[in-house]
Amino acid sequence: MSLLNQPLWRVFDQSTLGDGFDGRQSFALDDTLCESVGSGASPSVARLWVHQSTVMLGIQDTRLPHLKNALDVLDQAGFNYIVRNSGGLAVVLDEGVLNLSLIFSEKERQLSIDEPFQAMADFIKNVLDPFQIRFETGEITRSYCPGRYDLSTGGRKFAGISQRRVRNGVAVQIYLCVSGSGTQRGDLIRSFYREGLQGEAARFSYPDVDPTVMASLEEISGSELTVAGAASAVIRALQSTGKIVSISLSDKESRLFGAYYERMIRRNDKAFENL
Repeated sequence: MSLLNQPLWRVFDQSTLGDGFDGRQSFALDDTLCESVGSGASPSVARLWVHQSTVMLGIQDTRLPHLKNALDVLDQAGFNYIVRNSGGLAVVLDEGVLNLSLIFSEKERQLSIDEPFQAMADFIKNVLDPFQIRFETGEITRSYCPGRYDLSTGGRKFAGISQRRVRNGVAVQIYLCVSGSGTQRGDLIRSFYREGLQGEAARFSYPDVDPTVMASLEEISGSELTVAGAASAVIRALQSTGKIVSISLSDKESRLFGAYYERMIRRNDKAFENL
């Protein structure tokens, strides 16, 4: 049975929270919900979220030989940055990028690494079908944060997927570049790596970003698309797979969130303590 066929989806729509919504809160919330779903205290979760002018860094990004120079690029462009706790490398989030987390339980059976990735790719196919947008799945090597489950059309990437596992819960997370310029986002990350490496060899292989392989769904489709419209399409696609409910955090979940948020703050403080 497909992971997407859940009897109940618990939905958190945080796509309109604006500037006050901190990226560290976002990943702490996914960890909280992972633990809750994994224990059986919560049904499967779908969380929609948007962050303003934020670059989500992977832990390897913090090991660039000239990290301060790289971060100066982001500062000068008016972007905040945080180190996330899921896999991958630097990703641009802004008001034109819709993020989605689907959170599943491993309480009854263990999930392979590919199963949640494939479930997300299948779900996005359902979301984009009404817009008549078709895509391929596979690594776009010169994109930022390249991975096996990049989503692209004609070699132009509009989405990437990562995964996080906590206490029998699995969060699979996707960013969807809905509107705006993929090339501008790619330019920012290319500059980030150029300043961070300055031609030096590094133990880790960072992507040689070609900004032209990044695009938004709006650019790919040639139609005007909005994050709000994409969020509505996500909700409709969820409703086609099962019942949806909106349940706020329980007292226990609120306490868990506080602990996970503190952990994210400490993680980020440690990542940048030597700058």
